[in-house]
Amino acid sequence: MTNLPEFKLKKIVQANIHKKKITSSQDSSDYIRQFFSDDIEIWESFFILCLNRANITQGFAKISQGGTAGTVADIKIIAKYAVDSLSSAIILAHNHPSGNSTPSESDKLLTLKAINAMKLLDITVLDHIIITPDPANYFSFADNGLI
Repeated sequence: MTNLPEFKLKKIVQANIHKKKITSSQDSSDYIRQFFSDDIEIWESFFILCLNRANITQGFAKISQGGTAGTVADIKIIAKYAVDSLSSAIILAHNHPSGNSTPSESDKLLTLKAINAMKLLDITVLDHIIITPDPANYFSFADNGLI
């Protein structure tokens, strides 16, 4: 008989991050920006924002951190955090250190893949936000008709 690990959901509460109702891509961009520090200009990081049915933030998860020109976001890891948090919806987010907020073909393919995977779990992907070091510069897949 093999001993198997038991997996548990552990909630880590960060005192400086508060719940917020997300009503626009600007809300998403502003809220997500707090997860990045001065490394926003150095390497790409990928996060998900977890929301309840009322689009109130329930938590977030850092999915990956990569290099200066990309990061890998694994759909299984995204799904794990979305399901573990019992999210009704999620918002995908990552940064482009270059300052160019235009999505790459890889960004578009990942978004489509996430949308299709989350549909199976009855979780809606509301948006994919790409932020840059400039707080006024972001790209919303939803605002641009890509979701």
